[in-house]
Amino acid sequence: MFFPIGDTQVKGGHYPYVSYSFIVLNFLTFAAQMMTDGNLICQGSVIPQNIINGRDHYTLVTSLFLHGGSMHIIGNMLFLWVFADNIDARIGSVRFLFFYIGGGIFATLAHIYFSVKQEDISSCCIPCATGAYECINNVNACNNFIPSLGASGSVSAVLGAYLVVFPKSKIKVLVIFLFRSIFISAWIFLLLWFGQQVFASVGGSFLGVIEGTDGVAWWAHIGGFVFGFIAGLLIKFTFPGEEEGFVALV
Repeated sequence: MFFPIGDTQVKGGHYPYVSYSFIVLNFLTFAAQMMTDGNLICQGSVIPQNIINGRDHYTLVTSLFLHGGSMHIIGNMLFLWVFADNIDARIGSVRFLFFYIGGGIFATLAHIYFSVKQEDISSCCIPCATGAYECINNVNACNNFIPSLGASGSVSAVLGAYLVVFPKSKIKVLVIFLFRSIFISAWIFLLLWFGQQVFASVGGSFLGVIEGTDGVAWWAHIGGFVFGFIAGLLIKFTFPGEEEGFVALV
């Protein structure tokens, strides 16, 4: 197992106010979740069937700042810390704000498109129907009503853009079983990460695992990454920067 803990950065550019602010906002929101009955999951998460029915569109945004547990938010914020500031610095904070929210919404819509199926709701539990997000008595949750939450879609968009804009950057990776950190080319790290998402999604489909029921919205990751990759092409040619002159963070 390995985790990104730093990268090489391009000199200059805008100060990444929004990317750092999002990290703080996510942790503050998570703290509020921990102090609230139900962790705000039913109030702020995306319920796929509700979006299809034209309801609760505000959750496409609020869900991006909610998380399902401590490891969920720590993982997302670690990736956001390592990768997002470079994109923010390149395009400026206002543009980054719209990029981040837009990537998250696109990722959620991708998750909904690939996860919602025809199902008989008479034999499953509808989470949040009574205000509680967990089913009882070992009854399976109705797939179309499983709450979706987390910054993963937006973070995936950041990764997709980073691949295009900073492919020559080096990612500092902590390798747990080696008890040391190593540097890996950004394009290698990010393509491996994207390949893992595709493998997990496609592999789960072959095994009959319905998207989202294993606790991970793989298609949200894929959708966000594709959004970021396309946006990255626009960023690279619209906001040219100095590709040389990296400064290593150690």
